[in-house]
Amino acid sequence: MNKREFGFQLESFACTQLKKSQCLIVENNFQCKLGEIDIIARDGQTLIFVEVRYRKQSSYGGAVASVDLRKQKKIIQTASFYLQQKKLTNKVSCRFDVFAIEGSAERLSYNWIKNAFTA
Repeated sequence: MNKREFGFQLESFACTQLKKSQCLIVENNFQCKLGEIDIIARDGQTLIFVEVRYRKQSSYGGAVASVDLRKQKKIIQTASFYLQQKKLTNKVSCRFDVFAIEGSAERLSYNWIKNAFTA
């Protein structure tokens, strides 16, 4: 399995966990000129923008630490573009989650951080 296929499997895994928590998946891999958002979902009335990150090892802070300020700003800009495109600006509450996955393909662990950062 190549890196891209493994990434799609990890995002699918994250979607499954979100659905188990009663979230509704709105869109996967939203892309625009500003960037990409892995998963857009609804948790009740809240629209959530989910960044899925994977690291094989937790060295250097692991998957969570890889969502640095630069990455956060890019996600926020992309989310703003999405909200404008869908005419949802100021009409829906939003949050930014990180779905951090670590370990080998045979033994994964995850940490779903709700409200990982704010705009």
